[in-house]
Parts: sequence; structure tokens; C-alpha cells
Amino acid sequence: MLNPSTMEVVTDKDLNQEANLTKRRYTELSRQGRIFDARNRIIGGDAHAWDIQVHDQMIRKETEKARHETFAAEMRYNDKIMCLLRDREQRNRRQLCKALNEFQKHSQKPETRREFDLCDLGSLRSRMSDSGKQNNVSGMQKFMGEDLNIQQRKRFQMEQNREWYLQQQRAWEKARANHKLAEDLHNQTRLKFDEAAQELQKLECATKKKVCAATKEFNKQQAIEMAERKKKEKQKEQEDNLAEINNLLHSELLLEDQQQTRSGSHVVPSHWKGMSREQLEEIRYVQKQQIQEKLRLQEEERQRIMDWDRRRIQKARISLLQERQQQHFEREMRRALDCSNFRLAREQYLQKKEMDAASSSQPTEEYYSQFNTGGR
Repeated sequence: MLNPSTMEVVTDKDLNQEANLTKRRYTELSRQGRIFDARNRIIGGDAHAWDIQVHDQMIRKETEKARHETFAAEMRYNDKIMCLLRDREQRNRRQLCKALNEFQKHSQKPETRREFDLCDLGSLRSRMSDSGKQNNVSGMQKFMGEDLNIQQRKRFQMEQNREWYLQQQRAWEKARANHKLAEDLHNQTRLKFDEAAQELQKLECATKKKVCAATKEFNKQQAIEMAERKKKEKQKEQEDNLAEINNLLHSELLLEDQQQTRSGSHVVPSHWKGMSREQLEEIRYVQKQQIQEKLRLQEEERQRIMDWDRRRIQKARISLLQERQQQHFEREMRRALDCSNFRLAREQYLQKKEMDAASSSQPTEEYYSQFNTGGR
């Protein structure tokens, strides 16, 4: 489009931007009116929006309440229908039972049943026994389980039980007599066995006595023979010992011949009788030299340990002096640093004081009027 007055081109994009800017400006003015109006403002909140929320919440509660009441009414209606149906069913059941009883009373009498002759008391009284001529098979007068001769049968059973009891008693007495006879025979047999065992025990004791006497005599002979043999062995051993002593006394071993103790350059251990006086003196001289050498080595070791201790003490003294010098140097450095820090702090304090004196102007009303001029 062309504007005849300005002769400038206006596009749709410019129109949209202008519309958006106008809309934002109107929204900002509306917001400032709500915020800066002390009558409608409540702690910076939107009272109109709150009223809409409260109204919506009340509508929601009323809708929920109406829905619950509808459900309750529907449940009451269903309960009422269920009670009516249950009463109707009970009434129909009672009517059916009553009609069934009436039908059985009028249409199903006992005389009309096929098995009535089994329960007919008159026909039962007419039969006096099970062996009558009228009790034939085809007449259906005698059935399994019926017993008209019960009195005669009970008397017969009592007689039969008494006879059985007498038979059992006679059998028990006979068995008791047989048991007693068997016990007597068993006792007699045991007595015979005991007498035979006593005779065998007596014979065994006599045999043991004879065997013990023979063993004692044999042991006595063996002891006498062993004592004579030991006596002979001891006498022979004494003779051998005397012969060995005589041989040793007259042998070259006890004569201490020095030529017999050596075989060339080696010593024969079985003929060696000890060292000579010269050999012992030589050994003692060597031992004294060894003792003196050991004392000399101990003195050298003691001198070396003392030298090491002296060097260690000297080194510790030097280290202590160096540590003291280092501490003195650190104290001097700390004192110089403290003086420098104090001088810098004083200079900063004076500079701050000068700056505070230079910027001591008070704010004007124009400074405070620039606040709360926009909606944001």
C-alpha cells in the first residue's frame, strides 16, 4: 500500500508490530492501574482473579454435591426395587408351597400308592407266622428281614449260647490240666539236668586240682634248672672278666707308650691317652695371645663409638645454632612486615577520609522521584 501524504510503503509486518506494541502498552497501563490503585490493591495481588477462582471453586463444589446426591437417590431407588422383588419372590414361594401341600393332600393319598400294602397294619396283623400257607412267593406276604417267630428264636439262641459256654468251660479246664502236667514234667527234667551239672562240676574241680599240682611240680623243676644255669653263666662271666683284666694290665694300651698313639702323622683315638706338658703350655700361650687380641679390638671399638658420639653432639650443636639464627631472622622479617602494614593502613585511612569529605553531598527530591514510575 502507498500513503499519499508521506509516500512511504507500509507492509503487513509493520502493521502487526504496531498492533502488538499497542496491545502491550494497553496491558501495561491496565496493570499499573491495578497496582497503583490503593483501594483495589491487596498486598500486590489480583483481587478480580481471586474472585473468579473462588467462584469456580464454589461451582465445582456444588457440581460435586449434586453428583453425590444423584448417586444417593439412584442407590435408594435401586434398594427399594430390590426390596420389592425380594418380597414378591417370598410371596410366590409361599404360594407355591401352599399349592403343593394342597395337591399332595387331595391327590396323593397313601391308599393310592403302589407300596401301600407294605405299610398296611391290617394285613400285617393277619399274618401270625412265617410258615403259613397264605405266605406264598407270588403273594408278596413274606419279605427278607421279617421275623414273626422271634420269641422261639430267642429261646433257642439262649439255649445254644448256654451250651457253647459249657463247652468253652470244659475245654478251658482240660487245657489248664494239660498245662499243669507239662509244668510238672518240665520241673522234673530241670532237676535231672541240675544233678548232672553238679556231677560234671565236681569232676571238673578234681581235674583242675590235678592239673594245678602237675603244673606246680613242673614249674619247680624248671626253676631249679634255671637257677643252676644262671649260676654256671655267672661263674663263666667272672672268669672271662678276670682274663680280660689281666690282658689289659699287661697290654701296650695301659703302658702309655707315645709311639703307639700315632700312626704316621695321625693320632689313633683308641690308643691316645692325653697331651704332653709341652703341648698344654703351647695351647695356653696361644689362648693368652687370643685374649690380648680380643681386648685390643674391644678398645678400638670403644674409641670408635666415642668418636661417633662426639661428632653427633657437635653436629646437633651446629644445627641448634642455625635454627636459632633462622628464628631471629624470621622475627626481624615479621617486625619489618608489621611496620610496613601499619604504614599502608594509615595511608589508606587518610585517603578514605579525604574521599568521604569530597563526596558528602545529600540526595535531592529528584533522586527519589525516579522510583515507582513503571509497572515493572
